[in-house]
Formats: sequence, C-alpha cells, structure tokens
Amino acid sequence: LSHNSHRSFGGREVVVEAQRQEAGWGRSVSFWAGVAESLAGYEGDGVMVLRLIISVLSPCSSPTSFNRHSRFVCTLFRHFRSATTAAVSQASSSDHHIRPMDLPSKARKRIGTHSGSFHCDEALGCYIIRLTDKFGGAEIVRTRDEKILDTLDAVLDVGGVYDPSRDRYDHHQRGFDLVFGHGFATKLSSAGLVYKHYGTEIIAKELGVGVQHLDVERVFVGVYRNFIEAVDAIDNGINQYDIDVQPRYVDNTSLSARIGKLNPDWMDEASCEKENAAFNLAMDMAGGEFMQAVRYFARSWLPARTIVADSIAARRESHSSGEIMVLRKFCPWKLHLFELEEELKVETPIKYVIYKDDLAKQWRVQAVSVSPGQFESRKALPSSWRGLRDDDLSKESGIDGCVFVHINGFIGGNMTFDGAVAMAKRALLV
Repeated sequence: LSHNSHRSFGGREVVVEAQRQEAGWGRSVSFWAGVAESLAGYEGDGVMVLRLIISVLSPCSSPTSFNRHSRFVCTLFRHFRSATTAAVSQASSSDHHIRPMDLPSKARKRIGTHSGSFHCDEALGCYIIRLTDKFGGAEIVRTRDEKILDTLDAVLDVGGVYDPSRDRYDHHQRGFDLVFGHGFATKLSSAGLVYKHYGTEIIAKELGVGVQHLDVERVFVGVYRNFIEAVDAIDNGINQYDIDVQPRYVDNTSLSARIGKLNPDWMDEASCEKENAAFNLAMDMAGGEFMQAVRYFARSWLPARTIVADSIAARRESHSSGEIMVLRKFCPWKLHLFELEEELKVETPIKYVIYKDDLAKQWRVQAVSVSPGQFESRKALPSSWRGLRDDDLSKESGIDGCVFVHINGFIGGNMTFDGAVAMAKRALLV
C-alpha cells in the first residue's frame, strides 16, 4: 500500500510519501499520510519530499507486537517532526502558522463504512472522499456498530442516513431516490453521493482552476456519465438494458464485477485481517481507475471539445449536406459529437467523420454510431465495399487510393484526404 499526498506551504511544496512494505501497519499509513493534510492552504514554489516508510507492523497487531515496534514508530515520528520543523523554518514569511506538535490532531479524521462483503460503491466512495482537503489521509473504519458509526467524521454506505451536513452518505434507507442531476435518472449509490458533493473540488485541483470554472462542470458531468453512473446503477440493481431479450454473452469484466471478486473466497477461513486487506485492494483498484478517468477527461477529452466544435461549425465546407465532418487534428471526438450536436441543435445528424491516421500516414472515414456505446452506425459504409482492400476496393467503389473497409462497415481508409472525402460522399448516395 502506498499513499502520496501533495501539499504546499510557506513557499515549499511538501510531498508526503507514506509507504507500507510487506505487512505494514495500515493505520499508520493513513495516519502519516493524513499528516500532510495539516499543511493544506499554503502556496509557493519549491519542493520538499518527506518519505515515511512503515515496513514491519501487522494490520491487526497484538499489543505485544505493537509494543515490540513502538520504538520504531516513535523514532519515525521524531524524524517527521524534525523534518517538518525544518520546512517551517525555511518557509517564507506568511500569515499561516503551524506548530509541528499539533499536526497529528488533523490526521485523526475517521471514515466509516460497513464491515463484511464489500462492493464497488463504498470502495470507490472511500477513495474519493480521501482525496478532499477535509478528509485527506483519513482512517477507514469498517463496522456496523451504530455507536461507533456515530463517533466518526463521515459514514458511507451504512447507517441509514443521508445528511451531507454531517457527511452521512447512505442510500439504502426507505424513500431515498436522489439522483445526480444534469438530466440523469439513475439513483445514486454511496460513490455517487460522495462524488456529487466533493467531485468538483477534486476536478478543480486536477485542472488547476477554481471550482466555479466552466471546465470543472464539464469534466464533472463527463466523469459521472462515463464512470460513476455505472457504479451507481449496478449497486442499485438497475439494468443497463431492458431484460425482455436474453443477452448474447456474459460480461464479468466491469469494475464492479472485478471489485466483487476481491472479497475473500467463501472457502477461505474468515478473518478481519483478510477482509480489511482485501478492502484496501478494492479502494486502490477503484480509485486508480477513477483517477485515470478524471485525468483523461481533464487532459485529453476537454481540450478535444474545441476541436470538435470547430469541425462541426465547418462541416458544410466538405459537403453541402453537413453530414460529413472533417477533423483537421485527430482527437477523442465521439462523446463530444453527440453532446455538441444536441447543444448546437444540429438538425441533420453527421453521418461520417474523416481524420488522419498519423501512424499509418493514411486517412480514415468513420461512420458515426447511432448513440454513444452502440455498435450500430447511423449510416454504415456500403455493403458492397465491406471486407475489400486496396485495388479490389478501389475498383468496386470507383475511387482511387482505397485501403480497406471493415467487414462491419463502420470504418474505411484511403491513402489521401481527397480519397477519404470521396468515399464519404459516395457512401451518402448509396
């Protein structure tokens, strides 16, 4: 298990790396990583790295085991306190003051979720809430004891209460039917609840802008639509499709399915140690994929929006019908296309998108699908072209430079831009 926390103060960025090697003491990892949260709110240049390594303590150590290694822990704390004191002394003058001995008090926030078998929603929710300034590095407490839950700073997926003012995020209680908003109709799970209230903070940090920036809202909604909503729906038992038709195949590769498989096997001897260790793995898996999604939307998807919008505006330059769009620079375009068509009130849906394949040094003509995530195209390339290549395809289509058309007709290629445009124009007429 590893946890990195980045904070800035007094002219220096502090990167706290808390690492557990082999069978490390889980609480110490969250404790030491949480110390970095006390450094929040300070800005500046420069970098200081504090590495904290816990390598010998068991997650469920007995008192004897703990006492045997208490000297190690005390020594570790003295090193951290000394390093923090040095950082403060090096900081430029500021209105912010931190006393190193006070730092651990902020690291003691505790987040509760239920014990027993876990699901993707609480694993993801626990990961997301610990990315916030308020709960960075907090300890995870897994229990169903209401007396213990009442003492915790936040509770997810247990307790029968939804009250964001007290950071209570359960969705199992009778009468709960909250959705994300923005036109979505899927009931929220604990992951969706945490994301609804804290997602903009996390995304604003990733983008390096204020939470009110328009781009934050775009990424916020995009990540929900393409990542969080599926977790909400699966946890609440909402089918993706109507069930009047038998599915053609079984798919057990979703994030929720993979998280479920991390639970201890029913044939193994049950123990809190195994269960909690498995839950830590589940948080890491869910959280890692969440951050991949956030970074994709922030660093790749968002910049592509302008390119797609400009291409839609110029689509009639390629064909008077407006049904052919040319991307002068390739980028992720599919999700943007559907959203922008609706936003810009495009009356005639775009049928084909043309772009350059820089690696192959060829041009592609791709049929637009009927909706996001569907394989069926609005207008597939002609059936007589499908499966043909090179000269055979050029002869059949009457267009020079043809390279291929996929057997399903959703994409084809040509050696030149003019050839790709010609393929799209010819396909519109068939």
